[in-house]
Amino acid sequence: MRIEVVNTGSELLLGKVINTHAGYFGQELFKLGLRIQRQTTIPDGDDIRVVLSEAFPRCDVILITGGLGPTSDDITREVVAEMLGRSLRLDQSILDMITEMFRRRGLKQNRSNDRQAMVPEGALVLDNPNGTAPGLYLPADPLAGSPHLFLLPGPPRELKPMYERLVGPAIAALLSADQERPEWLNFKIFGVGESSLASALEPDFEKIPDLEVGYCARLGEVDLRLIGAPSAVKKGAELVRAGFAREIVTESEDAIEQVILALLLGRGETVSTAESCTGGYLASTITDVPGSSGIFQRGYVTYSNEAKTEILGVPVAILEVHGAVSNETVEAMAAGCLAASGADHAISVSGIAGPGGGSEAKPVGTVHIAIASKQGGIFSKRYFFPVERISFKMRVTRQALDLLRRRLLGFPLD
Repeated sequence: MRIEVVNTGSELLLGKVINTHAGYFGQELFKLGLRIQRQTTIPDGDDIRVVLSEAFPRCDVILITGGLGPTSDDITREVVAEMLGRSLRLDQSILDMITEMFRRRGLKQNRSNDRQAMVPEGALVLDNPNGTAPGLYLPADPLAGSPHLFLLPGPPRELKPMYERLVGPAIAALLSADQERPEWLNFKIFGVGESSLASALEPDFEKIPDLEVGYCARLGEVDLRLIGAPSAVKKGAELVRAGFAREIVTESEDAIEQVILALLLGRGETVSTAESCTGGYLASTITDVPGSSGIFQRGYVTYSNEAKTEILGVPVAILEVHGAVSNETVEAMAAGCLAASGADHAISVSGIAGPGGGSEAKPVGTVHIAIASKQGGIFSKRYFFPVERISFKMRVTRQALDLLRRRLLGFPLD
């Protein structure tokens, strides 16, 4: 089944609003064994006529987002009706719904909203309890040469519930019962470069028929996607697990902080943080995950040497001899954090985020990270991440979390 997405909205092309529809549709449609063939983004207005006339002959389904509002540049329903040779009729039930929505919100209804109650002949109305613009479904029309058309509101808070309740099931009903659906498995792999990963695995991947492989590199990690028949994905997955057992953070799209939460909850343990160069980013990342109150004890931001000594008990002698950016200091920070917080594990970081402050011995990008545990002792290591300041904080945070992940799973830390 050939599917395209047409997004309308000048704000998308001006960069005022980030277009998230393709990613959402891509993930949802893949659950049905389908993929988007093409996505087109156009400004509000008459450009939609040209795009649809080009897309009609090559598509089985077109998902159109936006252009269903009350203003003069919202012309999706009008253009579609014209192209299909359908008249527009006023749907009183939609108008009543819009009137009631304005009444509940204590707002004055504009007559321009009546446009949103106009429906092309033969269209199925997709109700929208989250907004005033209903969606519309027009089945394929051989006489007009049109594929199945789904006209959907632009705002994600309206579009997503409508897709899940109505559009997804409608598309699923169009599929033949015997259509083979591919599987999709995502590995999140930390600490291995994309090229190194590919070099190690591609020769064996190429021996597996009909296996599609994709890579997406991020700061310090790579998403490795395997797509294909269940048997092909299973063989590919066995190769990944055999070659990179300790580097696999998860076999899903979960972030590393979600993995840490699940591991600590499963063990009934807690963690605290002591940060210098990351300025609280590590604690923030952990607590961004719902349920983190069950595993996170405390976070200390000890940016100055005085704070390291006063709050965490780092001896002045260590700071004077080894400096704030050293294994000795982060070990003392982690030990102090563990003792002060009462957590089962403590993570500490101290480094040089830049752009200034580096030296020949400790250039910008240098960071030391330590892990201390009630059961397991203290481990520390020096790393070098020569990236800009914000990326440095993110990279350090992920590295620190991966060290904790490895400790929790019993993998070597060095």
